[in-house]
Amino acid sequence: MENIERKVCDWIDSHEKKAVRLLKKLVGEKSTLGEEFNAQAVVLEKLRQFDAEIDVWEPSIKQLNQHPLFKSDRTSFKESPNIAAVKRGSGGGKSLILNGHIDVVPAGNRNDWDIEPFQPIMKHGRIYGRGTTDMKGGNTALLMAIEALEQCGVRLKGDLIFQSVVDEECGGAGTLAAVMRGYRADGALIPEPTNMKIFIKQQGSMWFRITVKGLSAHGGTRYEGVSAIEKSMLVIGSIRQLESVRNKRIKDSLYEHIPIPVPINIGTIKGGAWPSSVADTVTLEGRCGIAPNESPEAVQAELENWLQDLQYHDDWFKHYPVEVEWFGARWMPNDLADDHELAVSLKKAYQNITGKQPAVEASPWATDGGVLSHAGDTPAIVFGPGETKLAHQANEYIEKDAMIKAAKIISLFIMNWCGYEK
Repeated sequence: MENIERKVCDWIDSHEKKAVRLLKKLVGEKSTLGEEFNAQAVVLEKLRQFDAEIDVWEPSIKQLNQHPLFKSDRTSFKESPNIAAVKRGSGGGKSLILNGHIDVVPAGNRNDWDIEPFQPIMKHGRIYGRGTTDMKGGNTALLMAIEALEQCGVRLKGDLIFQSVVDEECGGAGTLAAVMRGYRADGALIPEPTNMKIFIKQQGSMWFRITVKGLSAHGGTRYEGVSAIEKSMLVIGSIRQLESVRNKRIKDSLYEHIPIPVPINIGTIKGGAWPSSVADTVTLEGRCGIAPNESPEAVQAELENWLQDLQYHDDWFKHYPVEVEWFGARWMPNDLADDHELAVSLKKAYQNITGKQPAVEASPWATDGGVLSHAGDTPAIVFGPGETKLAHQANEYIEKDAMIKAAKIISLFIMNWCGYEK
């Protein structure tokens, strides 16, 4: 490790209390869908301490609707601003986007929490609160890495672009808006909670709605009707078979530790109108995974064709086929080669800090990396502190030491990738 790299890491170590304060401040501002403004104000306050060009804007639904990758039910981004900050390099280096989302999922059942979800506390080296792991801890690591480089006088050659975006949890419209605003780079890093593993591939996903029809009748003579609830059980069984077929095709060793690389999840079931009536309609809503090497259109066609084959197993579906609708959000997959410069550079930084080789895997969930690569022609890699199993859960937390270690690794990665004046 060079002297300047050691100086940067020492600065981060000596300012870990500052990092914890920043994370607590971010988590303390609830930033669920449509309520991101106050948390972004904290980010903006921090960015104003840096030597950077700052851009704040509310994404335009009208403009987003013009892009083929925009899939969302959202109708407004009023008081849901994006933020970008650009530190211009001296020239001759590669540019880098550091992308983190500020939005978090709702807290859920308050009774499941041991603390107030948006009143973060630190206990036994862990910071608890909604969004600590997903992904305000990662965002804090980014900001600390940037500050460390600036405080230690590191002059980067390539441009460094920090982004705090909205709407990742609903499909990535915030990052898409940043791409459409002109923010592109030679590479990008997203500090989602990977438990310090390097994710070079991420699955995509999209939402579907399936309507199953039946024939209503009195419950006392239910044999005169056809239960949509019972038919929906056949549909769910068929979907499980398709899930098995799709996942058996995946031979990529990066998925060997993931039981179901691209799941098809049924998230909601609605049907029936009266306990004493045979249900004539059932609606299933769910999420279908997209493998890194697949297109959304191909996956849609496969599921639709598969469900059409129900008619060969039950005559009812010949006359009343299920209806499939694709709605709401869609996340694009992402695929990066293991020997890509981004991966090589990040592995080098990881090894310099830990003395070990990092684990390289495929992500079991989608990220904004798919938007950056498909819409912005910007190769993206995912690496950050925190564990996936804690995201979206009650009593969410992040390890303070992991956040600090990630900040050091990211700072060296920035120097490796962008280059710096020596």
